[in-house]
Amino acid sequence: MDQRLAFVLAHLRGRATMAELCREFQVSRKTGYKWVQRFLDGGAPNLVDQASAPHHVPHAVSADVERAIVALRTRYSTWGPKKIEAYLHREEPKVIWPCRSTIADILKRNGMIEPRRRRRRTPQSTFPLAAATAPNIVWCTDFKGKFRVEKRYCHPLTITDANSRFVLRCEPLETEDVATSKPVFEAAFREYGLPLRMRSDNGCPFASTAIGGLSALSVWWIKLGILPERTEPGHPEQNGRHERMHRTLKAEVASPPKDAWSEQRDALESWRRSFNEERPHEALRMQTPASCYEPSPRAFPADVGDPEYPEHFELRRVRHTGAISMRDQSVVLSNVLHRECVGLEPIDDGLWHVWFGPVFLGRLRELGRKKFALQKNLPNKNKRNGMRAISTISEVLPRLPD
Repeated sequence: MDQRLAFVLAHLRGRATMAELCREFQVSRKTGYKWVQRFLDGGAPNLVDQASAPHHVPHAVSADVERAIVALRTRYSTWGPKKIEAYLHREEPKVIWPCRSTIADILKRNGMIEPRRRRRRTPQSTFPLAAATAPNIVWCTDFKGKFRVEKRYCHPLTITDANSRFVLRCEPLETEDVATSKPVFEAAFREYGLPLRMRSDNGCPFASTAIGGLSALSVWWIKLGILPERTEPGHPEQNGRHERMHRTLKAEVASPPKDAWSEQRDALESWRRSFNEERPHEALRMQTPASCYEPSPRAFPADVGDPEYPEHFELRRVRHTGAISMRDQSVVLSNVLHRECVGLEPIDDGLWHVWFGPVFLGRLRELGRKKFALQKNLPNKNKRNGMRAISTISEVLPRLPD
């Protein structure tokens, strides 16, 4: 304000030309003339900054159009902008209706849309899905849709070998959690050995929203030398062999289910034996899955230890709080990794890649004196960097057969 007033007074007193004053005050001549005119119209108070919003918006939605949209939403409270747009164009094609996004803004402005709570999703896996070229390279697992047996829900947990389609387990469980699922996997590992990879969806208990998408069950798999594979959300075809098996299971033993829990368990086990040993499979050239499957040479270990890391890695033990210590400072990872051993791969001065076994968790960067920042759950644009670093830890992964 003081500079503008000094500029105007200097101009009115004729101290210098307009061009010279504009160069002195470092403004354009258009701005200089504007300030002078504002002073002449309203004095010094008129030199304050004024609102820059236009007085008239030619493409603004008229009040009648907005009332029509609000009235239609009031009439059909469950309709969204897409249905409202289609209905208005169909009923009144001669009226110029706003686009779908503008209709959504009108509904929000009138308090007719409640904002959705942002949902935390499981981070995408940085590993590509492996090709099941031989038995025990990839096992697939999932829960068949629940159904009622004896006034309680039955959740069949299924495990198959992706190459031979052999059904290793089909166990009815009452809940979908780690406590009930882990004994089923352990029994399968003890009977058939360990696979190289375990493919599942992003649901509980196979994955979570924690760092790296890890869950207590997948942490246990990694310590056994099994790499978890997760399909992309909304893409069940990536585990299509397993989903196709579920269709057969549902048709033969779950529609309708048995009356008693023991009968349902016996029916699932009888179906599993029939599927493996009697039913010809077209993808196997009409052979049975049992004739194409052989147990894994990797036996279930007597003692499950920490993952192995290359020699140049720095090792840290995760505390019970889910944090690791870096120069007397705590860096939080996740409670799902409590008391587990993670590896820090030095990349640059003040930069580390954080690993749990072969799973890339994120980048740890030193910001200053005893300050660290962890970038976890990396988006797809950083996926290539994660894959580059994965190659440095490939020596501790089980090698796929040729």
